[in-house]
Amino acid sequence: MALDTPIEDSDPRLHKRYYFEDTQLRRFTTVVLTAAFRSLAVIHSRGVEKLPLSGPVILAANHLTNFDVFPMQIVLPRLIFYMGKAELFENPLMDAYLRRLGAFPVQRGAKDEWALEHARKVLEHGLVLGMFPEGTRSKGRGLRPAKTGVARLSLATGAPIVPVAITGTHRMFRRFPRRTRVTVTLGDPIFPQAKDTALGLTDQVMFALAELLPPKLRGVYAQHPAGFD
Repeated sequence: MALDTPIEDSDPRLHKRYYFEDTQLRRFTTVVLTAAFRSLAVIHSRGVEKLPLSGPVILAANHLTNFDVFPMQIVLPRLIFYMGKAELFENPLMDAYLRRLGAFPVQRGAKDEWALEHARKVLEHGLVLGMFPEGTRSKGRGLRPAKTGVARLSLATGAPIVPVAITGTHRMFRRFPRRTRVTVTLGDPIFPQAKDTALGLTDQVMFALAELLPPKLRGVYAQHPAGFD
């Protein structure tokens, strides 16, 4: 499955540098934010050994809050390159900062071919791509219907998808100064098959993700439809 829809030449993102490697600013930020996050939360992890240690991987995570990216990067041994909502990049200074952290913007509400093309490049570099298939935060109200971008990228590149369940970030600050328990759980990698469709693979990933979450966070994926394998 090719991602071959033309990208508008006027797109300003075509003229900016995006990073496919670690940077000094990223290393410094990781140290600072790890210390800050650990002062607010007790982080637990399960299934980290399921993350392939080399080659392209797509992490498909549920999205509770804007803090979800931190525990994922803290517990995983590989750098994660994130697709983030375009609104975060509107300020020029924040834009430059986030790009040096390995993040890149996506326009929500429509199929953003530039973002999909850049995500494909991340995978072509053999890196880990972090995505939130729901496209927006659930704030603890359960999984929402997912977009098909994760599946499309997997089918186009052959990269496996690793479901990542995050719990606890939506409760941070509610019990301050007591720390919140945050858990990151990885599921088995899901490899795209020739027979898969984008919608079918999306459902497979999301039901696998739901099984890693407590029942109250499974949302629209709480029950498999009749005949679903």
